[in-house]
Amino acid sequence: MSPDHPPGLDLDRLHGLLDTERPGLVNGPLTGRLIEGGRSNLTYAVSDGTARWVVRRPPLGHVLATAHDMKREHRVISALHPTAVPVPRPVLLCEDDSVLGAPFYVMDFVEGTPYRTAEQLAPLGPQRTRDAILGLVDTLVELHAVDPVEVGLADFGRPEGFLDRQLRRWGKQLDASRNRELPGIDELHAALGRALPVSPRATVIHGDYRLDNVLLGEDDRIAAILDWEMSTLGDPLTDVGLLVMYSVPLRLPDSPISTTAIAEGHPDPAELIERYAARSGRDLTAVSWYTAFAWFKLAVILEGIHYRYTLGQTVGRGFDRIGELVPVFIEHGLTTLQEG
Repeated sequence: MSPDHPPGLDLDRLHGLLDTERPGLVNGPLTGRLIEGGRSNLTYAVSDGTARWVVRRPPLGHVLATAHDMKREHRVISALHPTAVPVPRPVLLCEDDSVLGAPFYVMDFVEGTPYRTAEQLAPLGPQRTRDAILGLVDTLVELHAVDPVEVGLADFGRPEGFLDRQLRRWGKQLDASRNRELPGIDELHAALGRALPVSPRATVIHGDYRLDNVLLGEDDRIAAILDWEMSTLGDPLTDVGLLVMYSVPLRLPDSPISTTAIAEGHPDPAELIERYAARSGRDLTAVSWYTAFAWFKLAVILEGIHYRYTLGQTVGRGFDRIGELVPVFIEHGLTTLQEG
C-alpha cells in the first residue's frame, strides 16, 4: 500500500461519495496520508491538491462499535461549530460500511500544531507557553458555557449519577487488567467513592481535554479542539480535574509518558483552578476530588497498557516502562485526595 493510499482509506470511493454528496467540493484526484498520534480512531489528511480535509474512521478490524462511534463525534462537532468553541467545520457523515469498510466522517483540515512535550513548547518561550496554557482554560470555559439544549445535545448523555457511574466503570476497567499487586489503588478507589461530590449542572464535556488534543494556531490561540470520542453530557469539573492533573510537573526520566507541565512558563495548577473558577463562576472547592479521580483514571489506563504488554499485545517502544509509572499516579491520587 503506497503512502498516498494508506490502509483503511479507499480514495476512489471517497471521491465518488464526495462528488455525490457535496458536488463541486473536490477539484482533482485525491491523495491521503495517515496522521500519526491518534490513540484509537484513525485520522487521515486528504487533499485534491488545492483544498484539504480530514477523515476520521474506527481502527481496522474494530469490534466494539460503541467505542468508536463516528456518528457521535460528528454530531458533537456539528453542534458546536456555530458556537464560540473552536472545532473543525464538519463536511459529511457516512454510515455506509461499503465505502471505507466502516462508518466515517469528513471535516475541514485546520492548520495548527499539537504540542505533546515540553521540548516542543520550548521554542515558544515562557510567555507564549503561559498564554497558550491559559488559553486552554479559557476555551474550556467556553465549551462548558454552551447550553446543550440550545445546540441540540440535550440527549447527548445521562448526567444523573454521572460520577458514580464513572467511578464504577473505571473500577471495572481496573479489575479487567489485574495481574499484580498495586498498593494503594483499592484504597484510592474506595476513598473516591466515600467522598463523591455533588455535581454542578451538566454541560457538554470533552472527556480528554489537554494540550495535545488541541491545535494551536500561529497566534498561539486554539484553532481547534480535536478527539471528541470521549465527549458526553456530564460533570464539567471532570474536564477541569484532568487539565489540573496534566499541569502537575512530573519529572520522569526516560518515561514514555510525555508531560508539558515541566515547560518553562507553564502556569501551576493553582493558577489554572483560579482562572477557571473566576471565568466560569463555578464552585471549585471540590477540585481535589476531581484531580484525584483523574490520577486514578490514568493509573487504570496505564495499568491496562502494562497488562497488554505482559501478554505481548503491544507494538512499539517504551511499553516496558509503563508499569513503573502506575504507582506514581496512585500516590499522587492519594496525596491529592488527602491534602487537597
